[in-house]
Amino acid sequence: MYYNSKKLLFQNLLTLALLSGSFMTSLAQPTPKLLKQPGYYHMQIGDIDIIALSDGTIPQDLPKLLTNTKPGQVEKLTGLNFQEPIVEASVNAYLFEVAGKLILVDAGTSELYGPSLGHLPASLAKAGYKPEDVDAVLITHIHTDHTGGLMDGDRRVFPNAIVYVSKQEYDFWLTPENYIKASKEMKPYFQQATLKMMPYVKAGKVKTFAYGNEIFPGILPVASPGHTPGHSFYQVSSKGEKIMFWGDILHSAAVQFSDPDVTIVYDVDPKGAAKARKQAFSEAAKGKYWIAADHLSFPGIGHIRPNGKGYSWFPVNYTSTGVGQ
Repeated sequence: MYYNSKKLLFQNLLTLALLSGSFMTSLAQPTPKLLKQPGYYHMQIGDIDIIALSDGTIPQDLPKLLTNTKPGQVEKLTGLNFQEPIVEASVNAYLFEVAGKLILVDAGTSELYGPSLGHLPASLAKAGYKPEDVDAVLITHIHTDHTGGLMDGDRRVFPNAIVYVSKQEYDFWLTPENYIKASKEMKPYFQQATLKMMPYVKAGKVKTFAYGNEIFPGILPVASPGHTPGHSFYQVSSKGEKIMFWGDILHSAAVQFSDPDVTIVYDVDPKGAAKARKQAFSEAAKGKYWIAADHLSFPGIGHIRPNGKGYSWFPVNYTSTGVGQ
């Protein structure tokens, strides 16, 4: 009864909108009843305290969003995971301190996607921090479920932070000629990228990077193009431990771990995105290191290992001591 009611509610509320965000769906909805979740989670990587921060969740109509699928595949795989094909997805960000710098990976959505999202500042406060404390924001890519939270109206949310993004990503989204050449469907992506990024550019608060060099000690950006041209991972290492922040390498654990070839309508280069995903999965399974992904169920941290032609996902074991397993 509960699942059928939820499905009908989501179907009535949900409308697919390719407006912005790497996989966001626009909601024309009344204000939902929001549960009072904690919104943050601590774990330790070597000497580094990693804090997962929740921006909220949003329902996703996976059969409409996922591409390169077989008939019935999405319904089958979500069912095996005790999920409906329309399922809530998390929007996560991650906070940690390195070399005296408080660093945030991605910035959430702000006002763009309705009342169930935009809660990153509240989660940050619950974890004991203010936006003014953040020294650097590492952007995996310039879709606005990752950069929307940089701005609140015309106010920079992180006034003291330098925003880091790959040169490829910056050039693609913020070059005026690319906007002029873009299709009608793509233009809103460029418009919102400008809206959220340019205030930091004008304030001298954006730095682009080339791959191959650490941004801060122990923090290495890794190229992972496909979902967007300059999509980046961030590898953080300490005392022989490693975690890789994956950004948007996947959007549905139930489907894409089982079949990494499945893509999504928001991939700029679907074939490139699938290639990057398969490489990332293979390397993470072989290296047995931690991964953290912005759209895996909060806190989005865990391990993977091969399982037939796909992979199995093992979320972090809940801990009160900071020692994750």
